[in-house]
Amino acid sequence: MGKISPLNCVIFNRKYFMRTLGNIIWNIPFLGFVTAALVFLIGLLFVVTIIAAPIGLGLIQYSKFLLLPFSYDMVSKSEIEGDEDKNILWQTYGFILKAVYVLFLGIPMVILTLVQIVCCFCSIIGIPVAIVMAKSLGTLLQPVGKVCVDHSVAQALLVEQGRSQLANRNKIERQ
Repeated sequence: MGKISPLNCVIFNRKYFMRTLGNIIWNIPFLGFVTAALVFLIGLLFVVTIIAAPIGLGLIQYSKFLLLPFSYDMVSKSEIEGDEDKNILWQTYGFILKAVYVLFLGIPMVILTLVQIVCCFCSIIGIPVAIVMAKSLGTLLQPVGKVCVDHSVAQALLVEQGRSQLANRNKIERQ
């Protein structure tokens, strides 16, 4: 038997192997990189207009997620940075921008993604891909303020959020 090196442990770690395999299946037969490139170009177009830059930046983050959807997760910036009080004018601008995006681009993109999801569910190998796409529909509908992070960071944020909710519940029960 040969020596066990750290490289062998990483390569054959089941969790990372399955994520890598999922990313390969997503990009090779399902052409995930094409979808990522199209979303990136749409995001770039929004950034160039300057007025819709927040949407464009969110779509660019979403395209990063689409390149390796089994290794990354989409989370809200407020989950990472915490809730900050924003100017009322900025909130109004953001609301109007989101409403226009949802009506004219968000809903059509979600419909196209739903068609992709249905097509992926037609094959056994496409089911994991369809599940990932279904989980990302919220980001596609509202990309403003979303960030693409590593899966482990998203898991850590969920754990932190759970601890915070538990602490709040305990605090309420003590009163």
